[in-house]
Amino acid sequence: MPDLTESISVAATPESLYSLVSDLPRMREWSPECTRVTWTVDGERFIGHNRLGVVRWFTFGRVVAAEPGRRFAFSIHFGPIPISLWDYSFTPADGGCEVTESWTDHRPSLLRALFRPFFGNRTPRNADGIHVTLTRLKSTAEAGLPQE
Repeated sequence: MPDLTESISVAATPESLYSLVSDLPRMREWSPECTRVTWTVDGERFIGHNRLGVVRWFTFGRVVAAEPGRRFAFSIHFGPIPISLWDYSFTPADGGCEVTESWTDHRPSLLRALFRPFFGNRTPRNADGIHVTLTRLKSTAEAGLPQE
């Protein structure tokens, strides 16, 4: 069960929204923390570069679901330590589709406590981040900007 979930209605097709979200290097356009994503050679794993104020960090990710027009999900880990699961689903609706973004925290409790002074409480921060990401994604999709 996800720790956080938010949905937004977008006047675009599920396929076009999937295309945007699954192009992870573009995530920096929508996420308030992501500054860059670099794919590894296999095309299933990536390195995410992030920033929160003066704190910068990177994580490793792996695509775990890629169903065009339906669902895109990736897990985040740091070395062997699981961090989180980010999941996007796309449901057709009148005039477009509903995009749902979910976050599941997989960090061990000791790691949560250790990193809280640097990263704060991730749950409210990620709730805000999900809202910003979905709002920006909606703006991009509805503006009909070219998908590079």
